[in-house]
Amino acid sequence: MFTKRDLLRSAALAAITASTAKSVPVYAQTSADRPGFFKAKDIAEAGFIYGLPIVMNYAVMHEYAIDRSSGQFKAPFNQIKNEPNVFTYKDTAIVTPNSDTPYSFVWMDLRTEPVVLSVPAVDSKRYYSVMLCDGNTYNYGYIGTRATGSEAGDYMVVGPDWKGDTPAGIKQVFRSNTLFSVAGYRTQLFGPDDLDKVKEVQAGYKVQMLSAYLKQTPPPAAPAIDFPTIDKELVKTNFFDYLDFALQFAPAQGNENEIRAKLALIGVGPGKTFNFKDLPLEQKLEIGLGMKEGQRKVDEAVGNVGKTVNGWRVSGLPGDSAHYNGDWLKRAVAAQAGIYGNDPEEATYPFTRVDSDGQTLDGSKNSYTLTFAPGQQPPVNAFWSLTMYDGKSQLLIENPINRYLINSPMLPNMKKNADGSLTLYIQNKSPGADKEANWLPAPNDTIYLVMRLYWPKTEAPSILPPGEGTWQPPGIKRVA
Repeated sequence: MFTKRDLLRSAALAAITASTAKSVPVYAQTSADRPGFFKAKDIAEAGFIYGLPIVMNYAVMHEYAIDRSSGQFKAPFNQIKNEPNVFTYKDTAIVTPNSDTPYSFVWMDLRTEPVVLSVPAVDSKRYYSVMLCDGNTYNYGYIGTRATGSEAGDYMVVGPDWKGDTPAGIKQVFRSNTLFSVAGYRTQLFGPDDLDKVKEVQAGYKVQMLSAYLKQTPPPAAPAIDFPTIDKELVKTNFFDYLDFALQFAPAQGNENEIRAKLALIGVGPGKTFNFKDLPLEQKLEIGLGMKEGQRKVDEAVGNVGKTVNGWRVSGLPGDSAHYNGDWLKRAVAAQAGIYGNDPEEATYPFTRVDSDGQTLDGSKNSYTLTFAPGQQPPVNAFWSLTMYDGKSQLLIENPINRYLINSPMLPNMKKNADGSLTLYIQNKSPGADKEANWLPAPNDTIYLVMRLYWPKTEAPSILPPGEGTWQPPGIKRVA
């Protein structure tokens, strides 16, 4: 199964050693117009960092909304798919998936007209959010408990160039920067016996085109698109083919003009026809070396993101276009660390691969504990969780009790210590029947842990601003 982790580990060396059979250059420029080898390599490097989130997003969109045989297909464009369960180890399309809230997804095609998203009234005790994310992976708006409240409402999503009046009844208009966009819904689940109530909420989520909402004749359909197939092998060499394709649906913003102009010099961008397999060997080398160095820089930046707090990395990575402000490395790091992450005000995600002594977390070698002092659990308006992932793939792990996380709704069934503190047992084997309620099963290998604070409190103690807040996650302790 193709996972985004495979894409992240893009084996650019495959590009360098690709077939050297006779090929026809696709660049419109003459050799005199084309950048020299090292400049072209540098452009490919910068272009890889710029394009990584865009290509990652395209890969997810292709699996979820285009390729019906992908094994991860959800629904065609402009149709909502409600997931009746939380994600498990079987869900592999998105790295570090949340297993707290059953998801709903709608991939929107905004080429001909806006889409209207309607939400029902939701019990104020049940957190939900609808995150709007465009093809650049910018979070351009929210509907939900924190952002718009718990009342019912109709909201309109428009494309980058849409011009028109806001119809009566529409509470708010959100503008996507790209012609294809995704709405990701998260609906809180209080426990296994709560699933039917979650389904009732999901049944109230409605998606319709503006013309249907207004009971008018729809505009002519947009032209059919031949979406290129993407998988973990193709992306090794064809990364820029996919970026080239995706950019035609993403009008350039002002801060993109420079990188777009550079990419055009190597044949990438709207109106171009980049095709890796037809490049001469020297140009394949330029592209391959640039990709390899770009991936190295992203990997390095992911490891150093935010601030270290008791072994946890705490940062506020995701956001809208203004949040990134043309910092393409920051945007790539956010996507690689966990594509479709929330803005920190909606959810903040401390993560770690090490214990409080800086040693790599490894379930095959050690057992661990995490203890929250009395009154020192994560400060949130909604709820918090701690989720276990495989340290290599960043996917949920199969385990004997089908438990992928521990979250605050589980607290009534957990055991507290005599002083009121809460200890979680993080290990591969059961800590014993008396402690199993507090057990978070770990892989028999390296561990990646992510804490989620949904709608974090802003008054002290608070994790906000990320890395500077008055509340700090406690360190993971190795059990002797």
